[in-house]
Amino acid sequence: MTAEVDRYSDDDDRSNDESRLVHVISDWSVGEGPLYQQLAAAVRRGIAEGALPAGSSLPAERRLAAVLAVSRATVVAAYDQLRGEGLVESRRGSGTRIARTARANRLPGGDGRVPGGQSAQLFQRLIDGPGGILSLASAAGSADSVVPVALDEVARHDLAAAMIEPGYQPHGIPRLREAIAGYLTRIELPSAPNEILVTTGAHQAVDLIAQLYLRPGARVAVEAPGWPACYDVFRGAGATLVPIPIDQDGVRTEALARVLAESPIDLVYLMPTFHNPTGNLLSAARRRRIVELAAEHDVVVVADDTLSGVSLGHDVPPPLPAFAAAAGDRPVTLIQLGSLSKSVWGGLRVGWARASSDVISRLARRKALADLGSPIIDQLVAARIVPDLEDLIERRVPERRAQLATIEALLAEHLPSWRWQTPRGGPSLWIEMPGVDAGTFTQIALRHGVEAIPGSSMDVSGGHDSHLRLPYCFPDEFLAEVVRRFAAAWTELDRHLPWEPRLRPVV
Repeated sequence: MTAEVDRYSDDDDRSNDESRLVHVISDWSVGEGPLYQQLAAAVRRGIAEGALPAGSSLPAERRLAAVLAVSRATVVAAYDQLRGEGLVESRRGSGTRIARTARANRLPGGDGRVPGGQSAQLFQRLIDGPGGILSLASAAGSADSVVPVALDEVARHDLAAAMIEPGYQPHGIPRLREAIAGYLTRIELPSAPNEILVTTGAHQAVDLIAQLYLRPGARVAVEAPGWPACYDVFRGAGATLVPIPIDQDGVRTEALARVLAESPIDLVYLMPTFHNPTGNLLSAARRRRIVELAAEHDVVVVADDTLSGVSLGHDVPPPLPAFAAAAGDRPVTLIQLGSLSKSVWGGLRVGWARASSDVISRLARRKALADLGSPIIDQLVAARIVPDLEDLIERRVPERRAQLATIEALLAEHLPSWRWQTPRGGPSLWIEMPGVDAGTFTQIALRHGVEAIPGSSMDVSGGHDSHLRLPYCFPDEFLAEVVRRFAAAWTELDRHLPWEPRLRPVV
């Protein structure tokens, strides 16, 4: 399905105009010059890209000023500049709209955004580079010291033999598939190499699964909150997302059971081990219950354990597919995802899917169409690392705990009104700012040089307005500077109080 641009429509509920506009203009205030000029430039760019089509409505000045945490005069001046350029028009009683004569410099396929998607900000920083911004859009730290060691061993011992072959292996090289199967078996998920597909990161595995199982109109049950980048993959396949609430023990199975009973669901996507963004851990009882529900309703369940390697030393239940016996004699499709991106290094683009051999074969056909196979050198490096992956994860526990202690101490000292639960694992804190719109706060923080992801962008229901994801997997000096800038933004926030509650984005 061809991706289209995020669009406004005359038929859209105008109460959602500001939420949609914020997703389009994203980091509009990063740069130099007066704020009104930066705002006008961002809207102008949205028009040129086709994300703000002719005739679509723009938010009222007062509402947009509240959402962006700027004065109304800033919005008025931006609209005046755009009006003078013939790009917007205003009529009494009808508000401000993109001018009917405004034309996009449109390219085939649009600007690459997913309609209704929420992950554009996450990836735009990766695309543009950090610049002078301290970005918290990515919760990935630096590489483990094992990477250069393994790379050297590959160069000295493995590369010459590998170069004799053509280099196309859609399933993944046998040595790595064996290593991954061994690792999963050791963590209580018995696996064979023919049940493993090596992917270019776990994100590609999500994309391949969406291609295989989803068609326009499909329905996918997802956690709320959750990881918007994967959710946009499902949206890009034409699926509707159905939010399922979570608590400290993971996804609430009674809510999932209710959704499955009400209407057909094509796919259930979960992050059982160290959920993103909360760091919660799905209990063993709930893992078993999910398998029962999958068998009862004949629904595919994807268990994404990408963050399982970011351990704080707590005991972890076996992977969700290890509870397959709960299905009894009923067939059930359970797909386990993993990756080295968080436990070892994001630059080592190696992930995997584990499922029955027939599912893996079907996914491998999609993988072959995508890239003919992941890079061989990356796989050879991974094959050197995975046999000792449990030891590596355990070795990094003190480092993770120290980073967590640092960020908690900094927040307690400089932002004592913020609240959070210490996570069971994973690289982030899920911060609650009581009574405060986190979306508004992140707009102010951006002007202080810190980019963060508000909770409403991670919840397909539009909830968690007062929450913020704060990755802590960074050096102490970086965390100290982030908190210093957050504290300055928090002080500035008082100038913009009070405001109306932030409206839910359309998803």
